[in-house]
Amino acid sequence: MKTTIERRAAVQLAQLETEALVVIAAQLAAATSIDAVNAATGGAVAELFASGEFSGKALETAVLTRPAGVKAKRLVIAGRSAALGVLELWRLAGTITRQLKGKGVHHLTVVLPEGVGAEAAAAAILNGVASANFEPDTYKSDRKPERRIDTLTLIAPQSASLPALDTAVREAAIVADAHLFARELANEPSNRLTPTIMGQRAAAMAQAAGLECELIGEAKARELKMGAFLGVSAGSAEPPVMMVLRYRGNPSSKDLLAIIGKGITFDTGGISIKPAANMEMMKFDMCGGAATLGAMQAIAALKPKINVLALVPASENMPGGRAQKPGDVQIAMSGQSIEVLNTDAEGRMVLADAICYARQQGATHLIDSATLTGACVVALGHVNSGVFTNDEAFYQIFQRALERSGEKMWRLPLDQEYADQIKGTVGDVLNTGGRWGGAITAAQFLQEFVGDTPWIHLDIAGTAWTEENKPWMPKGPTGAPTYTLIELVREMAGR
Repeated sequence: MKTTIERRAAVQLAQLETEALVVIAAQLAAATSIDAVNAATGGAVAELFASGEFSGKALETAVLTRPAGVKAKRLVIAGRSAALGVLELWRLAGTITRQLKGKGVHHLTVVLPEGVGAEAAAAAILNGVASANFEPDTYKSDRKPERRIDTLTLIAPQSASLPALDTAVREAAIVADAHLFARELANEPSNRLTPTIMGQRAAAMAQAAGLECELIGEAKARELKMGAFLGVSAGSAEPPVMMVLRYRGNPSSKDLLAIIGKGITFDTGGISIKPAANMEMMKFDMCGGAATLGAMQAIAALKPKINVLALVPASENMPGGRAQKPGDVQIAMSGQSIEVLNTDAEGRMVLADAICYARQQGATHLIDSATLTGACVVALGHVNSGVFTNDEAFYQIFQRALERSGEKMWRLPLDQEYADQIKGTVGDVLNTGGRWGGAITAAQFLQEFVGDTPWIHLDIAGTAWTEENKPWMPKGPTGAPTYTLIELVREMAGR
């Protein structure tokens, strides 16, 4: 998508020739963009408010087709809340894009809203439009790829700094491409994205982006004694792959951030098999890995001064004659023994060995993201991802990154009482703590392998995909938490 920036006074908006001109406002206000287009249309916008057809509330939109006095073919009035933030702007831009892109609109012109930082607003709008351009219909024979916004023009106030806006838009385009890459990976059917193929896709991206990449196969994993990782794939005909990508943005620094993403390309539950209903959704069990790879693509292009190690342990969890069974004991890379009570608690096992490998490679900070537990969906629904941490200072950095990304997350506790639930009988640790507090005991399991390394765990089981169409996003993968991972890296690098 081509994005350009123009600086114009509000009184010049009526002269813009575009397929759709978008003005964001909650109400008419003197000497503003909404006031200018209202005057140009002879009060048509005021009539819209007065009729009650448009109230100006957040995410509400009204479209005036070929309004008199305005050269734009469509005038779009978009509502907003008083405290307009990154998330709302992103969703609003996505909502407008999805309304218009199937109606022959390919060029969108958006007036940056008053009262919001121009650079942050521009980035949020660009990402919202780019995100809404995505459709999950990859393999449909009648796919219509032309239904998209190809050109975005952002109208900035005269007081805005064009160099700063240019930088914000350039970087936002990099983030948007990374987000798209993560969603395209997540959208692939499991027969077209096996662990081997996912590794190949990661290697191709790394080569194009200038990243180092190593693919740890089954033989090397055995040498490294990754028993937890290998146990999950034992029942599958597809061999596992541990993707290892490196970005060296500050070679003089000893600090190393490890980003780890769960990459279960399909999860039947193994011997503890899942119900048939909705099992097709388990192709999304690699969304944490997809987000990790997307984030690394952006990091390579943004070039922050920080060292980053990315790990994606990819595997299929299948029942079979060689599959691990409830009651089995696996020895992790750390030497700790894991008592497998439920083979459907497999994500935490592949992550355990990835965490151990990251620490062996010198990671000073860890963050993992995984579609880990249904319990997190019970706790937080499909609105927030769960956040867990063992380090307050690291969490404060993460919180600043989260504010910039706009993604919704909620912190959950880690306490010794929960750790007691996963103490093993014949092994060191159980791979499940039972029904109660399941998201927390899963996080506690991971913490057993973290040691004292500052660490954050993101449970994205409820947010990695949406099972229904949203006004701003189609049914399918959401790309979460790609934005936040990128912003964390930038925050740690001092932006």
